[in-house]
Amino acid sequence: MAAKKKAAKKPAKKKSARKPSAAFMKPMQISAALSPVIGAGPFPRTEVTKKLWAYIKRHGLQDAKNRRNINADEKLKEVFGGKKQVSMFDMTKLVSKHLK
Repeated sequence: MAAKKKAAKKPAKKKSARKPSAAFMKPMQISAALSPVIGAGPFPRTEVTKKLWAYIKRHGLQDAKNRRNINADEKLKEVFGGKKQVSMFDMTKLVSKHLK
């Protein structure tokens, strides 16, 4: 029986680390309506989104049947323009109005 030759391994390509966009990393001023939810102080957009999702998960505000929807509590209702429920895609648009 002939011995099978092992296939020669190709040298691994080095992945270039993705650099975050400077626009996303720029600290933004938080509105008075959003600060009770995520905290005061300037945050980059990426951090605002992380803190917002942490708040939603901590308070169990994701809809049980359709997990793409967020059920607003009193603090989030002010951020969402008075809406009781928004989709996660609409959420970013509504939150961006609270950043300067």
